[in-house]
Amino acid sequence: MTSSGERAAYWRVPGLALEAMGARFEHYAYPVHAHDTYSFGVTDDGAQSFTCRGERHVSAAGLVMAFNPDDPHDGQSAVHHGYRYRMLHIGEDLVRDVLADATPGPGHAELPLFDAPVVDDPALTRAVARLHSAVVKDASRLVVEERLTAAVLSLTREAATKPAPLPTGRVGRPGRVDLASMRRARCLLRRRFAENISADELARVAGCSRFTLYRGFRAAYGFAPSDYQRDLRLRRARALLAEGVTPSTAAVEAGFADQAHLTRWFTRTYGVTPAAYRTAHGAARRESLTARPRRL
Repeated sequence: MTSSGERAAYWRVPGLALEAMGARFEHYAYPVHAHDTYSFGVTDDGAQSFTCRGERHVSAAGLVMAFNPDDPHDGQSAVHHGYRYRMLHIGEDLVRDVLADATPGPGHAELPLFDAPVVDDPALTRAVARLHSAVVKDASRLVVEERLTAAVLSLTREAATKPAPLPTGRVGRPGRVDLASMRRARCLLRRRFAENISADELARVAGCSRFTLYRGFRAAYGFAPSDYQRDLRLRRARALLAEGVTPSTAAVEAGFADQAHLTRWFTRTYGVTPAAYRTAHGAARRESLTARPRRL
């Protein structure tokens, strides 16, 4: 949908029941409808008003919206200049899978129930926004799955009135780490850093759950698995650029989505663009080739 002041876009993660939506509305009003998924959103600007479970609610900038599957609701702007917001739609089975992975044991994870459609919690806002950003920017599968786990666990722990049993303690501080398992995961990342490895595959190689892998890997190496993979990609790109490979080719060979993706992370990590780094090394190579040995 696009028109003056009215626009919306959707993104979907292949192979996962995970969809992202972003919109800016001034006059458009949603009719009463429901989703067959959990829906979590963040209002970025303005405010929106909606009716859910017989009551009127307002979500202003910075607040989180939480809808259970089949929750009827409508929606419209609550202010004259409209509103801008982001939404995530997550399938019930995917939520159950995340919870089951984080709480291994017999039986099936109980699905959470969100009683308050609007939640004021900055940490939850960040968790939802980070996952939405990963989906929209087509981040690696590891990034999406790590942020999905973080968002679902945070929302369930902090906002659900009927939460599933969840592990206690802060992520990344396990009491004990199986270093052999973490080494197996690290070796796989080193061998196949340019590939879009999933958290499931990495966990299978490590011989543990995805949640245990995330906590243990951070404790053992100081990186989340996705951060370590990106660091390996940056190292490879840096080596290729030093050899004179163009930034676009280096991005592809190192496993980045495109040159812009490489440029963003390369500049953030090393303080210089890939092109500038390549130019500097090209000058150094030319100087070395034209240098004359000194006579003694």
